[in-house]
Amino acid sequence: MIKGDYYMAKLAQATIKYNIYAKFEAEGMVEKPDVIGALFGQTEGLLGPEMDLRELQKSGRIGRIEAIIEVHNGKASGTIIIPSSLDSTETALIAACIETIERVGPCNAKIKIEKIEDVRNIKRKYIIDRAKDLLNKIYEEGISDIQELSEQLKESVRISEITTWNGLPSGPNIESFDEIIVVEGRADVLNLLRAGIKNVVAIEGTSIPEAIIKLSQEKTITVFLDGDRGGDLILKEIMSVADIDFVARAPRGKEVEELTKKEIYKSLRDKISASQIKIDYKVQKEDKKIIQEKPKVTVSTVTTRKTEEEQIPINILETAIESAKKIERDIKKHEEDIHLKKFKEILESLIGTRAACFINANGDVLGKVPVREIFDAIKEIEASGIIFDGEIDQKLLSIAEKKGIKYLIGMKSKKLRPSSKVKILTINDL
Repeated sequence: MIKGDYYMAKLAQATIKYNIYAKFEAEGMVEKPDVIGALFGQTEGLLGPEMDLRELQKSGRIGRIEAIIEVHNGKASGTIIIPSSLDSTETALIAACIETIERVGPCNAKIKIEKIEDVRNIKRKYIIDRAKDLLNKIYEEGISDIQELSEQLKESVRISEITTWNGLPSGPNIESFDEIIVVEGRADVLNLLRAGIKNVVAIEGTSIPEAIIKLSQEKTITVFLDGDRGGDLILKEIMSVADIDFVARAPRGKEVEELTKKEIYKSLRDKISASQIKIDYKVQKEDKKIIQEKPKVTVSTVTTRKTEEEQIPINILETAIESAKKIERDIKKHEEDIHLKKFKEILESLIGTRAACFINANGDVLGKVPVREIFDAIKEIEASGIIFDGEIDQKLLSIAEKKGIKYLIGMKSKKLRPSSKVKILTINDL
């Protein structure tokens, strides 16, 4: 059996990329010069002067051609090996050209390409085997864990990627991203780069730069701030001047620059929409106003209901009713938050699975099917919602409306017509 390792060593050419292996059969006795002569003579001019075998060998792009001949019953057969430093396309052309040869020396002959071997695969196999040996030695000698060294190397590369955008510390090529994370300072940018997050820019101060304001009008912006009073003040300022989409905060009392990779990703996963922040702020402001402005009871604001024993100031009654309504709203919001948390956990568990889960009104999973079977399953399962690893489109929304589905939750969503029956949520919403 002819081994590629042997011929690669025999050729001793550092530039060899491929070995062409061809089998030949002649109808009589032939020798090696007959085979080599047939290769050069019968392929001459077929592919033009630039691809002529003689010229390619003179320029070193075709190596020394070997012919291994065996004789059985007065007929010669064997293997031809042609080393090539051409690219894959040109090597394939040379190989196909060789199959057109019909005679070798005085005899009729047939040549068939057996394979084109990528010599670099041999080197890669050697590299992998050698790396295993070296790695074993590292473990045996008690050198630092290779994973730790790799992570240190990656971290140093990420940190070196910090640059500036409009004079502000940022990750590389910030304008190429559709979604941008805005942090407070340079140290925050460095920490996110360590965690592998590149689409980040810092405001560098409490006043919001004009560049950030303009960027917020063009990109999806997530503000990621420290969990302290300074972060509160910056949030208030940036929301008053820029078009912010989401808000993420470090745990209370911690700064973004000191978070671990796990804490960074958890904080970003737990981000909430800016619109919800505004609603919460408004509710808090109204509650504070109610507490500060105690109801004043005067004769003009007092009336009776039913009997004199049931006399209640109207403004106190209205305040009590409003409080009851607020409690009811808070309960509903709490229930919705629980559902959203469940939805988020289910959706995250589906990432990369191309599967869909059908859920009931309590958010419990009724069944799981491949996404490609979602339209068949929706006809059979009575569900309140569908959570799946895919994109929500108009066809799915229309069927969901007909089947009484209340929630459609996917990784992303196409531009859909508004629906009053189905609530559309994506992973960004959760």
